[in-house]
Amino acid sequence: MSFITISEVGPRDGLQSISRVMPLEAKKAWIAAEAACGVPEIEVGSFVPPGLLPQMADTAELVAFARTLPGLNVVALVPNAKGAARAIEAGVHGMSAPFSMSETHSIRNVRRDHARMLQEIREIADQASAAGVHFAVGLSTAFGCTIEGAVPESTVVRLAVASLEAGAKELSLSDTTGYADPAQVKRLVRAVRAEVGDALTTLHLHNTRGLGLANALAGLEEGITTLDASLGGLGGCPYAPGASGNLVTEDLVLMLNAMGLKTGIDLERLLSVRKILAEALPDEPLYGFTPDAGVMLDYHERIAR
Repeated sequence: MSFITISEVGPRDGLQSISRVMPLEAKKAWIAAEAACGVPEIEVGSFVPPGLLPQMADTAELVAFARTLPGLNVVALVPNAKGAARAIEAGVHGMSAPFSMSETHSIRNVRRDHARMLQEIREIADQASAAGVHFAVGLSTAFGCTIEGAVPESTVVRLAVASLEAGAKELSLSDTTGYADPAQVKRLVRAVRAEVGDALTTLHLHNTRGLGLANALAGLEEGITTLDASLGGLGGCPYAPGASGNLVTEDLVLMLNAMGLKTGIDLERLLSVRKILAEALPDEPLYGFTPDAGVMLDYHERIAR
């Protein structure tokens, strides 16, 4: 059986998109509970100025806490070299920088055009290399942009190559706006991998139009080995109008486990973690079919195959 890494991004991508600030102790309980379920990697927050995203003001404290959890890969998002320095100081195992394939979105999201962002990636890569921290670049709006519309595949391929040349060690393709369809996922993964090979490992998908799981499966068929997801489907990009809903972690785990793929995650324990979110964010809608329907009667037989 193949092992598929599920990276939980809810504490970062989920919480940055809602107005309520989740209490620090609730975040810690969430992270600890998911780690106890076997989730191997959690993006605990982002190192952005608290004035821009007060939801992320406690990220350094969360990194310190998450580092105490055995076997957990602790990662964070960094928008620039200043954020990378803070992430390294906090003790992250890995960090990723968002590099929007739509230049308009890049300017709105991190206030940098493509040329300036590549320079930022070089600076982050130098810091990461010196500190022994893994550094990845997320190619956001790779499947389309709510501001510019379609993004040429040739642009994504060119900037993927440029990101590696600037020092990134790993790449992900991000469907920031929920525009992707399975055929497009296959085409773009093939096109990028033809130039960068196994450096492209990850898909970050949104379920905005209900295609998240279909897109995940398309990516797996093309050799993707890591999938980002958010508990309860929390998330979206505050700088991409209309972009809502990350891939639901619970539904993704059900699909992969039932297919006989290994995730290392105890789904039934994971479902109980939603209670932490429901109590800490009582007015926030949580998504997912598996929490309502439960597992299949033969679920344990399927995962034992």
